[in-house]
Amino acid sequence: MKTPLTLSQLLPTAILTRTLVLATMLAVCNLPLVAQTTAPNPASIESAWQKANSKYDGARAAILKDVDRQVQAGPFRADGESLQKYQAPEWYEDAKFGIFIHWGLYSVPAFANEWYSRNMYQPDSPEFKHHVATYGPQSKFGYKDFIPMFKAEHFNAGAWARLFREAGAKYVVPVAEHHDGFPIYNSNLTDWCAGKMGPKRDLVGELAAAVRAEGLHFGASSHRAEHGFPNLHHDDRP
Repeated sequence: MKTPLTLSQLLPTAILTRTLVLATMLAVCNLPLVAQTTAPNPASIESAWQKANSKYDGARAAILKDVDRQVQAGPFRADGESLQKYQAPEWYEDAKFGIFIHWGLYSVPAFANEWYSRNMYQPDSPEFKHHVATYGPQSKFGYKDFIPMFKAEHFNAGAWARLFREAGAKYVVPVAEHHDGFPIYNSNLTDWCAGKMGPKRDLVGELAAAVRAEGLHFGASSHRAEHGFPNLHHDDRP
């Protein structure tokens, strides 16, 4: 069992998230599906990704400017001492049971765990072998090719929310964007999201409305920062 992280240990990740808003999302980069005998040039991948997302540069800049303004205004600063003063809401202190959800594009292959988008490219991993045997070589069928298969046609936010309430949950927190970089909401900062591809639905938005209608608290978790971990593509994953 892993030792829970302290607030001071979590702080670097929180700061890192601010700098990773413009991070390159290799897992779903819009590159030609051709067999390659050599690794793609990192500079060309970066250039293709930045070009595809340049139309959102203004919106990102405005958001980051607002983030900086809010940080300067307080009441919290980017240091552990400041964040130690945070008080959890009273309802949370008394909430004994909540629902945390991992559901997204990785649910299409539904093999091993939610790290499929990374592990399917690790040659010695079970995910790699499963992917080749099931879908063919990664050079022909990459992670982004799961997007059209992610339809969420049976997703019923109201039914989920009712079940959660009946089970006694007080709060519900889905992973709005896992480290694969594919948000399951309708993002105004990228085309690579469930609102514009795959199911073409704001899945997080639908669930949020349904959960709140049942009188439960709703939150959203973003794992985007993990996409930039230095060792993400090595066996010694953090």
